[in-house]
Amino acid sequence: DSGGFAPDVAERIRGAAVDAIDAWVHGRPVAIPAPSGEQLIEMISAAVGEPVPPEFAEMIAEDMGFAVPAPREVPPSHLSVIVIGAGVSGMLASIRLSEAGIEHVVLEKNSDVGGGWFENTYPGAGVDTPSHLYSYSFAPRAWTSHFGKRDEVWQYLADVADEHDLRSRIRFDTEVSSAEYDADRQGWTVRTAAGEVLTADVVITATGQLNRPKVPPIPGLADFAGPIFHTAQWPADLDLTGKRVAIVGSGASAMQVLPAIASTVEHATVFQRSPQWVAPSDVYFEPIVDDVNYLMDLVPLYRLWYRARLAWNFNDRVHPSLQKDPEWDNPAVSINAMNDAHRRVFTRYLEKELEGRPDLIEKALPDYPPFGKRMLLDNGWYAALRRDNVTLVPEAVASIDAHHVRGVHGTVAEVDVVILATGFETHKLLTPIDVRGRSGRSIREAWGEEDAHAYLGVTVPDYPNLFITCGPGTVLGHGGSYITIAECQVRYILDVLAAMAERDLGAVEVKADVERDYVQRHDDAHARMIWTHEGMDNWYRNDAGRVVSTLPWRIVDYWQMTRSADLDDFVVEPRRG
Repeated sequence: DSGGFAPDVAERIRGAAVDAIDAWVHGRPVAIPAPSGEQLIEMISAAVGEPVPPEFAEMIAEDMGFAVPAPREVPPSHLSVIVIGAGVSGMLASIRLSEAGIEHVVLEKNSDVGGGWFENTYPGAGVDTPSHLYSYSFAPRAWTSHFGKRDEVWQYLADVADEHDLRSRIRFDTEVSSAEYDADRQGWTVRTAAGEVLTADVVITATGQLNRPKVPPIPGLADFAGPIFHTAQWPADLDLTGKRVAIVGSGASAMQVLPAIASTVEHATVFQRSPQWVAPSDVYFEPIVDDVNYLMDLVPLYRLWYRARLAWNFNDRVHPSLQKDPEWDNPAVSINAMNDAHRRVFTRYLEKELEGRPDLIEKALPDYPPFGKRMLLDNGWYAALRRDNVTLVPEAVASIDAHHVRGVHGTVAEVDVVILATGFETHKLLTPIDVRGRSGRSIREAWGEEDAHAYLGVTVPDYPNLFITCGPGTVLGHGGSYITIAECQVRYILDVLAAMAERDLGAVEVKADVERDYVQRHDDAHARMIWTHEGMDNWYRNDAGRVVSTLPWRIVDYWQMTRSADLDDFVVEPRRG
């Protein structure tokens, strides 16, 4: 990689690198083993080619292992925990609970670990966050591609489970139906779908937001004569060779499925309710070659600096551009100068990829600001749309019968297979588990049908000793790896549990005014951001217009908020008995 330097400069840099690596191999210590503060900011700014604000120093230093905080010692205690779910967050919770010596069990509805990565096996499934960033900070991997596909991502999680002996603490094929708090006992009673009853002091939910397929109530859905299924329920024995296929939806899943099946099917018809902004990616399908993995292994700090560059470029860098400028002249298509520059770049890319197809350009070009919906990476989407055997229909689906899918403007497609790329029940958090707190009230009543809220996205008044991962307002909309957020949340939860053990507490319950103040700040921040823009719908906000899913803060801000728990935010009870 030339790095954009002139050939002679690039050659000088390579020569200096060879000299430094050779010196390391022959015993010379690293010149700057643990940069911090201003020095670290100067180095990371040089690495990414632009100024990085000083408030990022602590987070970068900790992620790179330059400033590792001493783990908080958890004294032996009565605490017992039930973790619901063995995906990314549930696995992490079990690892940290085990390290703290806290008794726990993980209940998982599937037959293996991985959550969504176990369930979603559709063709083309993969991450749209770089592989080295979509990794636990403590568990690097020699990834084979820059953007891992489903099988490798799931294998990574399975390997982490093996390395930490997680399966010995997980009960598979065990779906939770209810969890009820007992104020007298200061603990939870959890019931499984099979009727088993378990008890624990604490419950940590790790059920995610993308785990329950959303199937819209399309008239005639049950009348279709052929295979019809959600992408998350892809039939293992499905053969699409020579089939006429309808894809309902044009979001992330559809964008991965279409290029993967386009060369196999006779014809694919995509019903698009609204177009998506798509960003280019030069390395989406590029492998990570052996030379790079050799450097990752051999050169001290190489992998860490590579990950740090990815984190800056894919995490908080774009956040300032998502703030509405109240003085902006054309808020219908962009919200500020930088967002408008993004719009121009993405528009030029679309026009280049679809050059000569004005019909497709008209259908595929969004009329709302970039980042208003989840940004997607081009994984061959535009190339697939150009194929002779692919038709893009810019209509929502009105109805389905035995052999046809009809759009709202009258387009009819005769098809053999219907693929529902219609997303997930993102706003119905913890569904279908019936969670009841101190008052006996269901959390469904506390939240309403689609209006979940929680302090830090983690804890809710009236539900003592209950902690939520991937909770309301913690999905990343501006970029980055959810695993980073999971590590923040689990660290915070473990800090609360450590305090409970130290002070021999039986119950902790976030104060109502603390949660109310946080939710107000969350909503106020979103009111100033792109996801409340009136020009489009997105899965981040509910029907009333409130953003339920997405984190309004920069990752560095949330990292600071969750770095340690303040028990003054909680009503605490000494342990009884």
